[in-house]
Amino acid sequence: MPELLVVNTPENWPLDIPGVPVVSAREYLTDPAGGGPPGTKVFNLCRSYRYQSSGYYVSLLAEARGHRPLPSLQTIQELKSPGTVRLLSEEVDELIQQSLARLRSTHFALSIYFGKNLARRYERLSLQLFNLFPAPLLRAHFVKDQRWRLERLAPIAASDIPPGHRAFVVATAREYLARRWHAAPRRKVPRYTMAILHDPDELHPPSQPRTLQKFVRVARRFGIAAELITRDDFGRLAEYDALFIRATTAVNHYTFRFAQRAQASGLVVVDDPRSIIRCSNKVYLAELLRRHRIPTPETLIVYRDNLDQVGPALGFPCVLKQPDSSFSQGVIKIEDEAALHREAARLLERSDLILAQRFVPTAFDWRVGVLDGRVLHVCRYHMAKDDWRIIGRDRRGRLTYGRADAVAAEEAPRRLVQTAVRAANLVGDGLYGVDVKQTPDGRVLVIEINDNPNLDVGCEDAVLKDALYERVLGYFHRRLEARAEGRRAV
Repeated sequence: MPELLVVNTPENWPLDIPGVPVVSAREYLTDPAGGGPPGTKVFNLCRSYRYQSSGYYVSLLAEARGHRPLPSLQTIQELKSPGTVRLLSEEVDELIQQSLARLRSTHFALSIYFGKNLARRYERLSLQLFNLFPAPLLRAHFVKDQRWRLERLAPIAASDIPPGHRAFVVATAREYLARRWHAAPRRKVPRYTMAILHDPDELHPPSQPRTLQKFVRVARRFGIAAELITRDDFGRLAEYDALFIRATTAVNHYTFRFAQRAQASGLVVVDDPRSIIRCSNKVYLAELLRRHRIPTPETLIVYRDNLDQVGPALGFPCVLKQPDSSFSQGVIKIEDEAALHREAARLLERSDLILAQRFVPTAFDWRVGVLDGRVLHVCRYHMAKDDWRIIGRDRRGRLTYGRADAVAAEEAPRRLVQTAVRAANLVGDGLYGVDVKQTPDGRVLVIEINDNPNLDVGCEDAVLKDALYERVLGYFHRRLEARAEGRRAV
Protein backbone atom coordinates (compact mmCIF):
# COMPACT_ATOMS: atom_id res chain seq x y z
CA MET A 1 0.00 0.00 0.00
CA PRO A 2 1.26 3.53 -0.78
CA GLU A 3 2.84 5.76 1.83
CA LEU A 4 3.06 9.52 2.05
CA LEU A 5 4.99 11.93 4.25
CA VAL A 6 3.09 15.14 4.88
CA VAL A 7 5.10 18.11 6.19
CA ASN A 8 4.57 21.84 6.45
CA THR A 9 7.31 22.89 4.00
CA PRO A 10 8.87 20.12 1.87
CA GLU A 11 11.69 22.39 0.67
CA ASN A 12 12.92 22.64 4.27
CA TRP A 13 12.41 18.95 5.07
CA PRO A 14 15.88 17.54 5.82
CA LEU A 15 15.19 13.80 5.43
CA ASP A 16 15.05 11.79 2.22
CA ILE A 17 13.46 8.36 2.43
CA PRO A 18 13.70 6.62 -0.95
CA GLY A 19 10.37 5.57 -2.44
CA VAL A 20 8.25 7.68 -0.09
CA PRO A 21 7.02 10.98 -1.54
CA VAL A 22 6.97 14.13 0.58
CA VAL A 23 4.11 16.59 0.08
CA SER A 24 3.13 19.78 1.82
CA ALA A 25 0.18 19.87 4.20
CA ARG A 26 -1.47 22.46 1.97
CA GLU A 27 -1.11 20.22 -1.10
CA TYR A 28 -2.50 17.21 0.77
CA LEU A 29 -5.47 19.16 2.12
CA THR A 30 -6.39 20.85 -1.17
CA ASP A 31 -5.52 18.16 -3.73
CA PRO A 32 -8.74 17.04 -5.46
CA ALA A 33 -7.26 13.54 -5.80
CA GLY A 34 -7.11 13.36 -2.01
CA GLY A 35 -3.48 12.25 -1.69
CA GLY A 36 -3.91 8.68 -2.86
CA PRO A 37 -6.31 5.72 -2.79
CA PRO A 38 -8.03 4.43 0.35
CA GLY A 39 -5.56 2.61 2.56
CA THR A 40 -2.71 5.05 1.90
CA LYS A 41 -0.49 5.38 4.98
CA VAL A 42 -0.16 9.07 5.78
CA PHE A 43 2.71 9.97 8.09
CA ASN A 44 1.71 13.34 9.47
CA LEU A 45 4.96 15.13 10.29
CA CYS A 46 3.57 18.63 10.67
CA ARG A 47 5.15 20.76 13.35
CA SER A 48 1.91 21.13 15.32
CA TYR A 49 -1.25 19.11 15.91
CA ARG A 50 -3.14 21.85 17.74
CA TYR A 51 -6.87 22.12 17.10
CA GLN A 52 -7.71 23.32 13.56
CA SER A 53 -4.05 23.65 12.58
CA SER A 54 -2.81 22.14 9.31
CA GLY A 55 -1.44 19.15 11.20
CA TYR A 56 -4.81 18.58 12.85
CA TYR A 57 -6.62 18.75 9.51
CA VAL A 58 -4.19 16.35 7.83
CA SER A 59 -5.12 13.54 10.22
CA LEU A 60 -8.79 14.56 10.23
CA LEU A 61 -9.15 14.49 6.44
CA ALA A 62 -6.97 11.40 6.15
CA GLU A 63 -9.50 9.47 8.22
CA ALA A 64 -12.36 10.88 6.12
CA ARG A 65 -10.59 9.73 2.93
CA GLY A 66 -10.05 6.21 4.19
CA HIS A 67 -6.32 6.80 4.65
CA ARG A 68 -4.36 5.64 7.67
CA PRO A 69 -2.86 8.62 9.44
CA LEU A 70 -0.06 8.43 11.97
CA PRO A 71 -0.89 9.95 14.38
CA SER A 72 -4.61 9.26 14.30
CA LEU A 73 -7.07 11.90 15.42
CA GLN A 74 -7.58 9.96 18.64
CA THR A 75 -3.85 10.10 19.40
CA ILE A 76 -3.78 13.83 18.64
CA GLN A 77 -6.58 14.39 21.16
CA GLU A 78 -4.74 12.31 23.75
CA LEU A 79 -1.49 14.23 23.22
CA LYS A 80 -3.30 17.52 23.86
CA SER A 81 -4.68 16.36 27.21
CA PRO A 82 -2.16 16.51 30.09
CA GLY A 83 -4.54 14.41 32.18
CA THR A 84 -4.72 11.69 29.54
CA VAL A 85 -0.94 11.73 29.08
CA ARG A 86 -0.42 11.27 32.82
CA LEU A 87 -3.13 8.61 33.08
CA LEU A 88 -1.87 6.49 30.19
CA SER A 89 1.76 6.89 31.22
CA GLU A 90 0.92 5.25 34.56
CA GLU A 91 0.84 1.97 32.64
CA VAL A 92 4.61 2.28 32.10
CA ASP A 93 5.48 4.02 35.37
CA GLU A 94 7.77 1.23 36.55
CA LEU A 95 9.63 1.30 33.23
CA ILE A 96 9.97 5.11 33.49
CA GLN A 97 11.53 4.81 36.96
CA GLN A 98 13.92 2.05 35.82
CA SER A 99 14.98 3.83 32.63
CA LEU A 100 15.63 7.23 34.23
CA ALA A 101 17.03 6.01 37.57
CA ARG A 102 20.64 6.97 36.70
CA LEU A 103 19.85 10.58 35.84
CA ARG A 104 20.99 13.25 38.31
CA SER A 105 18.91 16.10 36.91
CA THR A 106 15.23 16.85 37.62
CA HIS A 107 14.24 17.39 33.98
CA PHE A 108 14.76 15.13 30.99
CA ALA A 109 13.63 15.22 27.35
CA LEU A 110 13.46 11.98 25.37
CA SER A 111 13.34 12.12 21.57
CA ILE A 112 11.30 9.26 20.08
CA TYR A 113 11.75 8.59 16.38
CA PHE A 114 9.27 6.01 15.08
CA GLY A 115 9.38 4.33 18.49
CA LYS A 116 13.16 4.46 18.94
CA ASN A 117 15.87 6.53 20.61
CA LEU A 118 19.59 6.70 19.87
CA ALA A 119 20.48 5.42 23.35
CA ARG A 120 19.92 1.70 23.83
CA ARG A 121 19.01 2.16 27.51
CA TYR A 122 15.93 4.16 26.47
CA GLU A 123 14.89 1.77 23.69
CA ARG A 124 12.18 -0.06 25.64
CA LEU A 125 10.73 3.13 27.12
CA SER A 126 10.66 4.80 23.69
CA LEU A 127 8.79 1.85 22.19
CA GLN A 128 6.23 1.70 24.98
CA LEU A 129 5.51 5.44 24.80
CA PHE A 130 5.19 5.16 21.02
CA ASN A 131 2.74 2.30 21.54
CA LEU A 132 0.67 4.45 23.91
CA PHE A 133 0.89 7.56 21.72
CA PRO A 134 1.67 6.42 18.16
CA ALA A 135 3.09 9.45 16.36
CA PRO A 136 6.19 9.48 14.10
CA LEU A 137 8.38 12.04 15.87
CA LEU A 138 7.75 12.83 19.52
CA ARG A 139 9.57 14.45 22.40
CA ALA A 140 8.66 13.28 25.90
CA HIS A 141 9.32 15.71 28.74
CA PHE A 142 9.88 14.20 32.20
CA VAL A 143 10.04 15.94 35.57
CA LYS A 144 11.29 14.52 38.86
CA ASP A 145 10.19 15.50 42.32
CA GLN A 146 10.25 12.32 44.40
CA ARG A 147 9.62 10.15 41.35
CA TRP A 148 9.93 10.67 37.63
CA ARG A 149 6.68 11.51 35.85
CA LEU A 150 5.81 12.22 32.24
CA GLU A 151 4.78 15.87 32.11
CA ARG A 152 3.93 16.25 28.41
CA LEU A 153 4.47 14.94 24.89
CA ALA A 154 4.86 17.09 21.79
CA PRO A 155 5.64 16.49 18.10
CA ILE A 156 9.17 17.21 16.93
CA ALA A 157 9.42 19.71 14.07
CA ALA A 158 11.95 19.08 11.29
CA SER A 159 13.97 22.08 12.42
CA ASP A 160 14.21 20.56 15.91
CA ILE A 161 15.87 17.33 14.78
CA PRO A 162 19.55 17.73 15.71
CA PRO A 163 21.86 17.28 12.70
CA GLY A 164 23.57 14.43 14.53
CA HIS A 165 20.25 12.59 14.80
CA ARG A 166 19.18 12.82 11.16
CA ALA A 167 20.90 9.69 9.91
CA PHE A 168 19.33 7.74 12.78
CA VAL A 169 15.88 9.18 12.01
CA VAL A 170 16.19 8.16 8.35
CA ALA A 171 17.31 4.65 9.35
CA THR A 172 14.46 4.14 11.82
CA ALA A 173 11.93 5.58 9.36
CA ARG A 174 13.18 3.21 6.65
CA GLU A 175 12.95 0.27 9.05
CA TYR A 176 9.43 1.23 10.04
CA LEU A 177 8.28 1.81 6.48
CA ALA A 178 9.91 -1.41 5.34
CA ARG A 179 6.98 -3.30 6.85
CA ARG A 180 4.98 -2.64 3.71
CA TRP A 181 2.35 -4.92 2.31
CA HIS A 182 3.66 -4.34 -1.21
CA ALA A 183 7.30 -4.87 -0.22
CA ALA A 184 7.08 -8.55 -1.16
CA PRO A 185 5.97 -9.37 -4.69
CA ARG A 186 2.35 -10.47 -4.87
CA ARG A 187 0.17 -11.57 -7.72
CA LYS A 188 -2.72 -9.59 -6.35
CA VAL A 189 -2.69 -6.49 -4.16
CA PRO A 190 -4.79 -7.26 -1.05
CA ARG A 191 -7.82 -5.09 -0.46
CA TYR A 192 -7.68 -5.35 3.34
CA THR A 193 -5.04 -5.86 6.01
CA MET A 194 -5.37 -7.77 9.26
CA ALA A 195 -3.22 -7.93 12.38
CA ILE A 196 -3.21 -11.26 14.23
CA LEU A 197 -2.12 -10.56 17.81
CA HIS A 198 -0.28 -13.45 19.46
CA ASP A 199 2.15 -14.08 22.30
CA PRO A 200 5.10 -16.27 21.22
CA ASP A 201 5.87 -17.08 24.87
CA GLU A 202 2.36 -18.07 25.96
CA LEU A 203 2.12 -21.53 27.52
CA HIS A 204 -1.48 -22.23 26.42
CA PRO A 205 -2.13 -20.05 23.37
CA PRO A 206 -5.58 -20.26 21.76
CA SER A 207 -3.86 -21.03 18.44
CA GLN A 208 -0.47 -22.67 17.91
CA PRO A 209 2.09 -21.19 15.45
CA ARG A 210 1.13 -23.69 12.76
CA THR A 211 -2.49 -22.60 13.05
CA LEU A 212 -1.60 -18.91 12.91
CA GLN A 213 0.20 -19.49 9.62
CA LYS A 214 -2.90 -21.29 8.37
CA PHE A 215 -4.98 -18.19 9.11
CA VAL A 216 -2.44 -16.06 7.23
CA ARG A 217 -2.60 -18.31 4.16
CA VAL A 218 -6.39 -18.62 4.09
CA ALA A 219 -6.80 -14.86 4.55
CA ARG A 220 -5.22 -14.30 1.13
CA ARG A 221 -8.15 -16.10 -0.50
CA PHE A 222 -10.39 -13.30 0.77
CA GLY A 223 -8.09 -10.48 -0.34
CA ILE A 224 -6.87 -9.97 3.22
CA ALA A 225 -3.14 -9.60 3.94
CA ALA A 226 -2.69 -10.93 7.47
CA GLU A 227 0.39 -10.29 9.59
CA LEU A 228 1.35 -11.69 12.99
CA ILE A 229 1.99 -8.98 15.58
CA THR A 230 2.92 -8.95 19.27
CA ARG A 231 2.30 -6.60 22.17
CA ASP A 232 5.20 -4.40 20.98
CA ASP A 233 3.22 -3.48 17.86
CA PHE A 234 0.51 -1.55 19.70
CA GLY A 235 1.54 1.68 17.99
CA ARG A 236 0.97 0.15 14.54
CA LEU A 237 -2.72 -0.73 14.96
CA ALA A 238 -3.89 2.17 12.82
CA GLU A 239 -2.16 0.55 9.83
CA TYR A 240 -4.68 -2.29 9.70
CA ASP A 241 -8.31 -2.83 8.81
CA ALA A 242 -8.93 -5.69 11.25
CA LEU A 243 -7.55 -7.18 14.46
CA PHE A 244 -7.83 -10.88 15.32
CA ILE A 245 -6.67 -11.55 18.89
CA ARG A 246 -5.07 -14.96 19.28
CA ALA A 247 -3.54 -14.40 22.72
CA THR A 248 -5.39 -15.21 25.92
CA THR A 249 -7.46 -12.18 26.86
CA ALA A 250 -8.23 -10.48 30.17
CA VAL A 251 -9.58 -7.09 31.17
CA ASN A 252 -6.47 -6.02 33.10
CA HIS A 253 -4.21 -7.09 30.26
CA TYR A 254 -2.57 -5.65 27.15
CA THR A 255 -4.98 -7.65 24.93
CA PHE A 256 -7.86 -5.54 26.22
CA ARG A 257 -6.02 -2.32 25.40
CA PHE A 258 -5.42 -3.65 21.89
CA ALA A 259 -9.13 -4.40 21.51
CA GLN A 260 -10.11 -0.96 22.80
CA ARG A 261 -7.66 0.93 20.60
CA ALA A 262 -8.61 -1.12 17.53
CA GLN A 263 -12.32 -0.60 18.05
CA ALA A 264 -11.84 3.14 18.62
CA SER A 265 -9.83 3.28 15.38
CA GLY A 266 -12.64 1.67 13.40
CA LEU A 267 -11.08 -1.76 12.91
CA VAL A 268 -13.11 -4.96 12.74
CA VAL A 269 -12.12 -6.63 16.02
CA VAL A 270 -12.31 -10.17 17.38
CA ASP A 271 -12.39 -10.29 20.36
CA ASP A 272 -14.13 -6.98 20.88
CA PRO A 273 -13.78 -5.20 24.25
CA ARG A 274 -17.36 -5.91 25.33
CA SER A 275 -16.95 -9.63 24.77
CA ILE A 276 -13.69 -9.64 26.74
CA ILE A 277 -15.33 -7.85 29.67
CA ARG A 278 -18.33 -10.17 29.71
CA CYS A 279 -16.55 -13.48 29.21
CA SER A 280 -13.60 -12.72 31.48
CA ASN A 281 -15.79 -12.67 34.59
CA LYS A 282 -17.59 -15.83 35.65
CA VAL A 283 -19.71 -13.94 38.17
CA TYR A 284 -21.15 -11.83 35.35
CA LEU A 285 -21.76 -14.91 33.20
CA ALA A 286 -23.49 -16.74 36.05
CA GLU A 287 -25.90 -13.87 36.55
CA LEU A 288 -26.47 -13.45 32.79
CA LEU A 289 -27.24 -17.15 32.28
CA ARG A 290 -29.51 -17.26 35.32
CA ARG A 291 -31.49 -14.24 34.15
CA HIS A 292 -32.09 -15.77 30.72
CA ARG A 293 -32.90 -19.22 32.10
CA ILE A 294 -29.94 -20.97 30.50
CA PRO A 295 -29.43 -24.23 32.45
CA THR A 296 -26.22 -24.35 34.50
CA PRO A 297 -24.98 -26.36 37.48
CA GLU A 298 -26.45 -25.00 40.71
CA THR A 299 -24.43 -21.87 41.38
CA LEU A 300 -23.90 -19.52 44.30
CA ILE A 301 -22.14 -16.15 44.17
CA VAL A 302 -19.89 -16.16 47.23
CA TYR A 303 -18.62 -13.31 49.39
CA ARG A 304 -17.09 -13.31 52.84
CA ASP A 305 -20.39 -13.30 54.72
CA ASN A 306 -22.21 -16.17 53.00
CA LEU A 307 -19.60 -18.95 53.02
CA ASP A 308 -21.75 -20.97 55.42
CA GLN A 309 -24.45 -21.22 52.74
CA VAL A 310 -22.23 -23.08 50.25
CA GLY A 311 -22.32 -26.53 51.87
CA PRO A 312 -26.09 -26.68 52.48
CA ALA A 313 -26.86 -25.25 49.01
CA LEU A 314 -24.42 -27.23 46.87
CA GLY A 315 -23.12 -30.11 48.98
CA PHE A 316 -19.61 -31.57 48.82
CA PRO A 317 -17.65 -31.93 46.71
CA CYS A 318 -18.30 -28.59 45.02
CA VAL A 319 -16.18 -26.31 42.86
CA LEU A 320 -14.83 -22.84 43.66
CA LYS A 321 -13.86 -20.53 40.81
CA GLN A 322 -12.06 -17.23 40.78
CA PRO A 323 -13.98 -14.92 38.38
CA ASP A 324 -11.17 -14.63 35.82
CA SER A 325 -9.93 -18.21 35.86
CA SER A 326 -8.88 -19.90 32.63
CA PHE A 327 -7.35 -23.20 31.47
CA SER A 328 -8.54 -24.90 34.71
CA GLN A 329 -6.36 -22.52 36.74
CA GLY A 330 -8.16 -20.87 39.65
CA VAL A 331 -10.76 -23.67 39.63
CA ILE A 332 -10.65 -25.75 42.83
CA LYS A 333 -12.51 -28.87 43.86
CA ILE A 334 -13.65 -28.56 47.48
CA GLU A 335 -14.15 -31.74 49.50
CA ASP A 336 -15.28 -30.42 52.89
CA GLU A 337 -16.08 -27.37 55.00
CA ALA A 338 -12.50 -26.83 56.15
CA ALA A 339 -11.19 -26.76 52.58
CA LEU A 340 -14.02 -24.42 51.61
CA HIS A 341 -13.03 -21.79 54.18
CA ARG A 342 -9.31 -22.18 53.49
CA GLU A 343 -9.53 -21.89 49.69
CA ALA A 344 -12.29 -19.27 49.71
CA ALA A 345 -10.22 -17.02 51.99
CA ARG A 346 -7.35 -17.23 49.50
CA LEU A 347 -9.51 -16.45 46.46
CA LEU A 348 -11.36 -13.64 48.23
CA GLU A 349 -8.07 -11.82 48.72
CA ARG A 350 -8.10 -11.13 44.96
CA SER A 351 -11.79 -10.56 44.34
CA ASP A 352 -14.69 -9.51 46.57
CA LEU A 353 -16.88 -12.07 44.80
CA ILE A 354 -16.14 -15.63 43.70
CA LEU A 355 -18.26 -18.44 42.35
CA ALA A 356 -19.27 -21.79 43.84
CA GLN A 357 -20.93 -24.52 41.73
CA ARG A 358 -22.25 -27.99 42.31
CA PHE A 359 -19.70 -30.56 41.18
CA VAL A 360 -20.92 -32.35 38.03
CA PRO A 361 -18.53 -35.20 37.12
CA THR A 362 -18.36 -36.16 33.43
CA ALA A 363 -15.79 -37.96 31.29
CA PHE A 364 -15.55 -34.95 28.97
CA ASP A 365 -16.87 -31.44 28.39
CA TRP A 366 -18.46 -30.40 25.13
CA ARG A 367 -17.07 -27.26 23.51
CA VAL A 368 -19.32 -25.59 20.95
CA GLY A 369 -17.60 -22.91 18.89
CA VAL A 370 -19.99 -20.14 17.91
CA LEU A 371 -19.25 -17.41 15.37
CA ASP A 372 -21.67 -14.66 14.36
CA GLY A 373 -24.56 -16.44 16.07
CA ARG A 374 -23.96 -19.76 14.25
CA VAL A 375 -22.22 -23.03 15.10
CA LEU A 376 -18.59 -23.04 13.96
CA HIS A 377 -17.41 -26.39 15.34
CA VAL A 378 -18.11 -28.94 18.07
CA CYS A 379 -15.45 -30.76 20.14
CA ARG A 380 -15.24 -33.07 23.10
CA TYR A 381 -12.51 -32.15 25.59
CA HIS A 382 -11.75 -35.19 27.73
CA MET A 383 -10.51 -34.96 31.29
CA ALA A 384 -6.80 -35.35 31.97
CA LYS A 385 -5.69 -38.75 33.26
CA ASP A 386 -6.51 -39.24 36.95
CA ASP A 387 -7.97 -35.73 37.14
CA TRP A 388 -11.42 -34.14 37.05
CA ARG A 389 -10.24 -31.26 34.83
CA ILE A 390 -9.21 -30.96 31.20
CA ILE A 391 -5.78 -29.72 32.30
CA GLY A 392 -4.42 -31.44 35.42
CA ARG A 393 -1.14 -32.08 37.20
CA ASP A 394 0.66 -35.30 37.91
CA ARG A 395 2.40 -36.19 41.18
CA ARG A 396 5.49 -34.23 40.14
CA GLY A 397 3.45 -31.12 39.43
CA ARG A 398 3.78 -31.41 35.67
CA LEU A 399 0.80 -30.39 33.54
CA THR A 400 -1.23 -33.18 31.96
CA TYR A 401 -3.81 -32.81 29.22
CA GLY A 402 -6.88 -34.71 28.19
CA ARG A 403 -7.39 -35.58 24.55
CA ALA A 404 -9.80 -33.68 22.31
CA ASP A 405 -11.84 -34.90 19.39
CA ALA A 406 -13.98 -32.95 16.95
CA VAL A 407 -17.54 -33.98 16.14
CA ALA A 408 -19.69 -32.95 13.19
CA ALA A 409 -22.21 -30.41 14.43
CA GLU A 410 -25.15 -32.42 13.10
CA GLU A 411 -23.94 -35.49 15.04
CA ALA A 412 -23.77 -33.68 18.39
CA PRO A 413 -26.84 -33.65 20.66
CA ARG A 414 -29.17 -31.12 19.07
CA ARG A 415 -30.44 -29.60 22.32
CA LEU A 416 -26.87 -29.19 23.56
CA VAL A 417 -25.82 -27.30 20.46
CA GLN A 418 -28.94 -25.10 20.49
CA THR A 419 -28.40 -24.23 24.16
CA ALA A 420 -24.77 -23.31 23.52
CA VAL A 421 -25.66 -21.03 20.61
CA ARG A 422 -28.39 -19.36 22.67
CA ALA A 423 -25.90 -18.74 25.49
CA ALA A 424 -23.23 -17.30 23.18
CA ASN A 425 -25.71 -14.95 21.56
CA LEU A 426 -26.34 -13.35 24.96
CA VAL A 427 -22.74 -12.08 24.88
CA GLY A 428 -22.46 -10.79 21.31
CA ASP A 429 -21.98 -11.76 17.68
CA GLY A 430 -18.24 -12.52 17.75
CA LEU A 431 -16.27 -15.74 18.27
CA TYR A 432 -17.02 -17.77 21.41
CA GLY A 433 -16.43 -21.22 22.86
CA VAL A 434 -19.26 -22.48 25.04
CA ASP A 435 -18.38 -25.26 27.50
CA VAL A 436 -21.30 -27.59 28.19
CA LYS A 437 -21.78 -30.74 30.27
CA GLN A 438 -24.31 -33.44 29.51
CA THR A 439 -25.26 -35.55 32.52
CA PRO A 440 -26.15 -39.28 32.36
CA ASP A 441 -29.84 -38.40 32.70
CA GLY A 442 -29.63 -36.16 29.60
CA ARG A 443 -29.51 -32.73 31.24
CA VAL A 444 -27.55 -30.04 29.37
CA LEU A 445 -25.65 -27.59 31.61
CA VAL A 446 -23.64 -24.58 30.38
CA ILE A 447 -20.42 -24.24 32.37
CA GLU A 448 -18.98 -21.05 30.87
CA ILE A 449 -18.60 -18.94 27.73
CA ASN A 450 -15.09 -18.17 26.49
CA ASP A 451 -14.38 -15.17 24.28
CA ASN A 452 -11.06 -16.51 23.01
CA PRO A 453 -11.66 -20.18 22.20
CA ASN A 454 -9.01 -22.57 20.96
CA LEU A 455 -8.78 -23.04 17.20
CA ASP A 456 -6.00 -25.38 16.20
CA VAL A 457 -4.87 -27.59 13.34
CA GLY A 458 -5.72 -31.24 13.97
CA CYS A 459 -8.17 -30.50 16.78
CA GLU A 460 -11.05 -28.06 16.31
CA ASP A 461 -10.62 -28.23 12.52
CA ALA A 462 -10.58 -32.04 12.33
CA VAL A 463 -14.07 -32.19 10.78
CA LEU A 464 -14.27 -28.98 8.74
CA LYS A 465 -10.59 -28.75 7.70
CA ASP A 466 -10.01 -25.55 5.69
CA ALA A 467 -13.70 -24.67 5.88
CA LEU A 468 -13.25 -23.69 9.53
CA TYR A 469 -10.64 -21.06 8.66
CA GLU A 470 -12.68 -19.92 5.67
CA ARG A 471 -15.68 -19.32 7.91
CA VAL A 472 -13.61 -17.24 10.32
CA LEU A 473 -11.96 -15.19 7.56
CA GLY A 474 -15.30 -14.93 5.73
CA TYR A 475 -16.74 -13.33 8.86
CA PHE A 476 -14.00 -10.69 8.82
CA HIS A 477 -14.42 -10.17 5.07
CA ARG A 478 -18.19 -9.59 5.33
CA ARG A 479 -17.69 -6.98 8.01
CA LEU A 480 -14.86 -5.27 6.18
CA GLU A 481 -16.98 -5.10 3.02
CA ALA A 482 -19.94 -3.76 4.98
CA ARG A 483 -17.74 -1.13 6.61
CA ALA A 484 -16.34 -0.08 3.23
CA GLU A 485 -19.88 0.28 1.87
CA GLY A 486 -21.16 2.05 4.96
CA ARG A 487 -23.69 -0.61 5.89
CA ARG A 488 -24.24 -3.18 8.62
CA ALA A 489 -22.95 -6.71 7.97
CA VAL A 490 -25.59 -9.44 7.69
